[in-house]
Amino acid sequence: MARYTGPKWKISRRENADVYGSEKWRRRPTAPGEHPVSRGRPSEYAVQFREKQKVKRSYGLLEKQFRNLYKEAIRRKGNTGTTLLQLLEMRLDNVVYRLGLAKTRNQARQFVTHGHITVNGQKVDIPSAQVSVGDEISYSARMAKSDIAKLIKAENKGMQIPQWLLGGQVKSVPTRDMMDQSIREQLIIELYSR
Repeated sequence: MARYTGPKWKISRRENADVYGSEKWRRRPTAPGEHPVSRGRPSEYAVQFREKQKVKRSYGLLEKQFRNLYKEAIRRKGNTGTTLLQLLEMRLDNVVYRLGLAKTRNQARQFVTHGHITVNGQKVDIPSAQVSVGDEISYSARMAKSDIAKLIKAENKGMQIPQWLLGGQVKSVPTRDMMDQSIREQLIIELYSR
């Protein structure tokens, strides 16, 4: 499985958004590169492409995975943009992150891959697995006793858990109001429908 192992601040600076969960990238407000140049107003395609890259990198997906989610969103009934965001939010690694069982999405992905997360009491080691309404997500018995789990719970004590996830259980499919408002999903749909 390929994954990005390069500088994370560079990605956040390129996307001009907090992609990896750290605000330190704002120390340099310019784009990355040896001589960052402002080229004026970006084209319509550039705006759409940057939005897609921001969302793709935020959720830690590769291009093929993201495109497959887009194709699945087209197949389903309803608003394609909202459906795409719902598919992204209902991934197991994202749900683990949203529940506060991990500090970052990358850590959540690692916990799932290593078998530290259970869904309805069964070990699931596929980060892209889609959870459904009624599923209960928690640490495995061994992980729950570990020091790292206790440390993460202590650090995430005041964390705001979304309304659609309460008590470690998926209560409902998230609506657009419950998801990140900074994402402009219409730009992504327009880019892929070219």
